[in-house]
Amino acid sequence: THLETRYLDVLNDATDPQVSCYITAPLYVLQQLKCQIINNMSSLIVSDYEELVSNVITIECSDREKKIPFPICIAIPFTAHYRGNYRDIMVKVFDVNLQSSYLNPNSLEGMRGSYKGSCAAVKVYKLGIFSVVSCLKKESFTVTKQGLALKSNIDSRISLNYPPGVFSSPVAVQLKIQPIDPSLVAYLKTQQDTSYSVLSTSPLIHVQHLSTHPFQKPVTVFLPCSPHPDKKNLGPEIEHKRTASATANRVTPPYFNWTKSTSIRKSGKNACESLKLLGFRSRDSGWFVLDDAMVRTAQNGSISFQLREHLERFIVFRLSSVVDNSHLVTFVKSLEEAVLSTTACLVLSCQKDNPHGIAVVVVPSEDAHQALKDLRGEGFGAPPEPPPHFQVREGDQLLLRFTGNIFASSNGKDYGKDYKLIFHLQRKPRLKLQIKEVDEFGNYSCPHYKGTIVVYKVPKEKIIPNLDQSLILYENHELPICKLPLRLPKHKKLINRPQSTKRISTDPLEALWDNLFHWLAEELSEEQGQAESLSSSLPLRRSTVQLITLKSPDNLTEQIHELLCFWKKSLPTSTDKLRLLARHLRKIGRSDLAEALKFKWENKVFIEPQQWFDTAAE
Repeated sequence: THLETRYLDVLNDATDPQVSCYITAPLYVLQQLKCQIINNMSSLIVSDYEELVSNVITIECSDREKKIPFPICIAIPFTAHYRGNYRDIMVKVFDVNLQSSYLNPNSLEGMRGSYKGSCAAVKVYKLGIFSVVSCLKKESFTVTKQGLALKSNIDSRISLNYPPGVFSSPVAVQLKIQPIDPSLVAYLKTQQDTSYSVLSTSPLIHVQHLSTHPFQKPVTVFLPCSPHPDKKNLGPEIEHKRTASATANRVTPPYFNWTKSTSIRKSGKNACESLKLLGFRSRDSGWFVLDDAMVRTAQNGSISFQLREHLERFIVFRLSSVVDNSHLVTFVKSLEEAVLSTTACLVLSCQKDNPHGIAVVVVPSEDAHQALKDLRGEGFGAPPEPPPHFQVREGDQLLLRFTGNIFASSNGKDYGKDYKLIFHLQRKPRLKLQIKEVDEFGNYSCPHYKGTIVVYKVPKEKIIPNLDQSLILYENHELPICKLPLRLPKHKKLINRPQSTKRISTDPLEALWDNLFHWLAEELSEEQGQAESLSSSLPLRRSTVQLITLKSPDNLTEQIHELLCFWKKSLPTSTDKLRLLARHLRKIGRSDLAEALKFKWENKVFIEPQQWFDTAAE
């Protein structure tokens, strides 16, 4: 009998457990399975054109000798904010060697206990690392000796015509389509002067022939490539508008709203217009222009050309004038990078009732307003400064390094660590941290402690995989992508003094201070350099130091004693003078004196010779 069991796990930044997955299997198997959320491995999960939409989980059997009656059913909760005809929801599986495979979910909806959200349910034949990803929809078909005329089910405007005899034996083919939004092209044209002639592009086509058989005959390809991208297109593109424009909206900064109407040049019936086919092959070092391919204009904004060789990806540019091939290759690389990138921002917010509690969230720039609204609902205030914007790809890590006089902890105990956020477009990763000052005596001229979060971007391709659930970060960081200023209000330090030690001239603590100052003066006067270091370290005016030197020009011990007495009188009553003096001693390299001072103070040790006090009494 198969039973369904819910598995819970607690994330590092959360207190409440959440559902990692549901597993349906015999009871004796369920009792041996262990499921854990390992989101810190998520950089390794996503490939290009994929987006993570669930937790990353690992499923193991505690009894390795136990034989599991596969298949068993696993359902993983996920949240996809947008889908569309160009994208699919798939379960991605990794084995112990980090080799990946994909499973098509049996279902994506349905209630499971009290959970009412989406779940990707699959039957599995082995355990490993599981996640749910949104990826480009894949069409698979087989080209036989008789050829094949294929019209894409994803976008009916795209078709491939394989003539009879193109291959000498059956060849499996996989097709994926990445739409290109015109506003993205317009934005990139403002960044590259050499690309002003690009009027429009076709979709970016991914095609994989699972065979190395050469083409015996050319393959005819039909693609949409509108001559007027600034006008609204009719047909299937309307249906896919949200999906097609999602990338452009994410990569184009919010202030760039005028591109569609101004930066695309209206060519009309330009006699110089031309069409260029660009292809990609990894063995040929990437992108290149196929000059010998004749691209023709068909009806309704469609174009056609003949492929005579295998290409992994291809795209067509409509140009208003002749452009050097090197400029076209540069532009297509920028276009592909932009499709894979997102303009994101880091939102830093402090708790309203606890200035030591902060949250850092990384979201697409277009979602920053909603992220702030959500944080306000959780008791956080507005950011101290506008969120910084930067380009980031799915799976890139953001390393947060605390500098200055403020450091952070995720558990309220271990301070001084670096922290990381892994960017996932549909996951909105966040950190909740506790901050405190490094040195309570630092920033003495300000009403608050000051620090900075320096943020570095670590691209996912520079992260070394490690199966112990940690990721070794690439250490040669580039310049930081942004810096977030931190402020922490100072708290007044209250020292409760017993009534018996009221500060009067006959106070025994005052006598102890004087005694300790004499002892320190004797110790420090043995080296002229240490005396000068101390006078430089103590926050005293230069004129005061000069006056004390003139009073006792030949007695270094007396000079040091006088300096210490003057320094003590200049401090507020509430200041922890012992700790502050010990800090100055450590600063000049005398940690031994700092420890001895602390011991003598705590044990009220008076140091000979006693005539110091006799002199003071007279």
